[in-house]
Parts: sequence; C-alpha cells; structure tokens
Amino acid sequence: MKVFVIGSGTMGSGIAQIAATQGCNTILYDLNKTMLEKSKEKLEKILNRLIEKERIDQQEKERIQSNLKYTIDLNELKGADLVIEAIVENLEIKKKVFHDVESIVGTEAIIASNTSSLSITSLASSLRKPERCIGLHFFNPAPLMKLVEIIPALQTNETTYLASKNIISSWGKTIVTAKDTPGFIVNKVARPFYSESIKMLEEGLIQNSTVGKKAFDMAMQTIGGFRMGPFQLMDFIGHDVNYKVTHTVWNAFFNDPRYTPSFSQKRLVEAGYLGKKSGRGFYDYEALEEIIVTPDFDKMEPLVMRVVYMLINEAADTLHKNIASKQDIDLAMTKGVNYPKGLLAWADELGIHKVVKEIDTLYEEYHSDRYRCSPLLRKMLQSDQKFFQ
Repeated sequence: MKVFVIGSGTMGSGIAQIAATQGCNTILYDLNKTMLEKSKEKLEKILNRLIEKERIDQQEKERIQSNLKYTIDLNELKGADLVIEAIVENLEIKKKVFHDVESIVGTEAIIASNTSSLSITSLASSLRKPERCIGLHFFNPAPLMKLVEIIPALQTNETTYLASKNIISSWGKTIVTAKDTPGFIVNKVARPFYSESIKMLEEGLIQNSTVGKKAFDMAMQTIGGFRMGPFQLMDFIGHDVNYKVTHTVWNAFFNDPRYTPSFSQKRLVEAGYLGKKSGRGFYDYEALEEIIVTPDFDKMEPLVMRVVYMLINEAADTLHKNIASKQDIDLAMTKGVNYPKGLLAWADELGIHKVVKEIDTLYEEYHSDRYRCSPLLRKMLQSDQKFFQ
C-alpha cells in the first residue's frame, strides 16, 4: 500500500512514521527542504531512542526507514492509495492542495485531511470526486496516541469510509466516528477545560500569578485526575494553536457564547507568549523553576468541579446533537486527551441531578447562554435515566 503524507511538521512526520512502521510504502512531501531534513533527523533520533529502550532493534529501525521516502516533488504521489494532508489550518490553502492532489492521483485514491476543526465537507467540495474525501484526525504525538477520529464529509461514500476504517484499524489505532461538526468530538467537548479555567482566572477566582495557576493545575490533577492542568496544557499545545482552534469552533458555531475565545489568550498570542516553546505563556518558565506551590485543595475543589460539570454538559450536548455515539464520546476523551474517565460515565457517577443543579446554579449567577444546560441532561433528570445503565 502506498501512503503519501503532505506536510512534514509534527503531525505529518508522526503520521508518516506510523505508516512506515506498519509496512506501507510511505512518502513524506513538503515544499520546504529544510523541514524535510529536520523531519528525517527527528525520526533518526526517535528510532535510536527506541533501540536504547529495547523497543526495537537495528534491523527494525532500518526496515522503518527503508519504507519512508522524503520528497519535494508532488508528482511522486502518483499511484498512492491514501493521501493524508497535514498542513496549516487554513481552509483555502487546504482546498488548493486537494485540487492539486486530485489532478495527479488515480481515481480510486482516498484523499484525507488531518484537520482538527475545519469542515471536511467544505474540503471535499474542492474535489471532482468529493465522495473519496474523509477526515482522519490523529492526535499529537501521533505514533503514541491511540485515537483517530474518522469524519466522513456529507459527500463521503460508504466505500471510502469503510476502507479508511480498515486502514487505520490495521495500524493499531482506536477509531471513533464523528459527524462533520466544528471540533468533531475531542476539540468540541474539550473547550470548557480551557475556556472555563481562563474565565475563572479572569474573574479572580484563580490567582493571576504563576503560583496561582500552578496551584489550580495541581488541583485539576489531584482532585480531577487529569494528566495535565489546563494552563500547563495550553502552554504545552501553544497559544497560537489553541486560540486558533477556539476561534475556528466559535465562528463555525455562529458565535455561540459557549465557545467564545478569551481576551487573555488573545493577548498572549499578540505578545508572542506562546507557551513552553517560547519560554512564556500562562507560566513564566524561568520563575516556575524556583517556586514552591502548596495548593489549598479544599478551596480549589469547587473550581475543579465547575470545569468538570461544564465538560459533562458539552459531552451531553454532543450526544444530543448526534455528533457521535455515547461510547465514542467517552472513548474519544479518554484515548484522545487522556481524561481520567469518560465524561458521560462521570455524569452517571456524580448523579445527573447534581450535574443539572450545578449548571443551573451557574446560569442563575451569570444569565449567559454559556451556561445553558443540555436538553438531554434535563430530559434524563426528569425520566431518572443514566447514560450507561
């Protein structure tokens, strides 16, 4: 099988590594020779590290590298069975790439995008054969993260969908299927993890200092069981990336208040404080090394649970709108962003009545549509139902 990956950034390189490891004849394409060289050098380091950890041997390293070719010639995608685009999150640029790809590949090739939030249906419309287009959203780092969201466009046919599922499954990935909705499952459901934490920071409920933000992150880990706290995670992702996704989802949902981007994050982007990669974001990383943080977990618990209730509400809304099944929603959040448990299962554990009560309390305080309770949660409360019986 021939796989052609477009874009040699972090995601494209990771996807190419997966395909090559799985024995596919893989080609990684980029217009930038320097980027390709960096990708090649990074893979060398990754494979050497795997040898040191005794995960692979020298023969396996050579096999993987022999399956992967680097090119600046788009014409080398001739004969590709699967093309995966992993370039900048810009709809018009991606459409142009899709148009160019289709002029070269065979009529049966699947043309996929790794976009995290853009419309697959809109991308498909740039093709003469839109039925061959699909979204294949991998998570960073792609070789390690098990989840792949599969997003059929409105035009995608069953053949393309099933073939894509079979390929990704054969690569050892966990698959969830999402309707072509802004943010799909993970980037839609996860919005409150970031936005509600920033809102509480802006209101002074979380101290606006490295100590205050670190204390809340530690509380999210200790009380909530999350692997990383929201400020740490946003710094790790990069505020340019996180803000862009937030803005895309907000625009795509016609400026729904639940997804409104924050001025705090906008200002960080404007200042060039992009997070860990720039040395400063919500944290000042020089100061972080010198501070000792001792959070008051009793005081922090209501704030942690406020984020959890908002996440549950978003997950319930996602199910209410038939974006994905309840099983796939919970699987996506545990496998895609390492949440400690599925949010719908968490709602069952806390009690639907408790979740509805806390969300209604927030609405009474703010009178903002941001805190409107999912109709599904209210319906379940009235009929005394659980998500998982």
